[in-house]
Amino acid sequence: MKTTLLNESEENLAQLTYSVIVEREKEGSYKATVWGLADCEATGDTKETALKSINQLLTARLENAEVVVQEMALPKSENPWIKFAGMYKDNPLFNDMVSEMEADRREVDAEMEEYYRKIDAEEKNKC
Repeated sequence: MKTTLLNESEENLAQLTYSVIVEREKEGSYKATVWGLADCEATGDTKETALKSINQLLTARLENAEVVVQEMALPKSENPWIKFAGMYKDNPLFNDMVSEMEADRREVDAEMEEYYRKIDAEEKNKC
């Protein structure tokens, strides 16, 4: 896991972008909520007032906080198919089964080829 703190020079240049949901309340006021921070919400008589209030609230909240960028390695998961690899290697019917599958595949491929030839011929006859 890698953690990076913004240093003094970067901190002055750092800006946060956040999404705010602004909703008009039944009584005509506006409620602004920072997306993902349900406890960070403010109200106002106008949309602009609600947004100004939410900006002040968020600024106050972040005043004693620091921005940290953290990288984490994902846990490596095992391929779920590995446990089945080679399970039929000693089965005497395995080669017969593979031969049947190959024959079925050739038959389906031939049927599809014939189908596409008919479609192509019909298209040429329309022109």
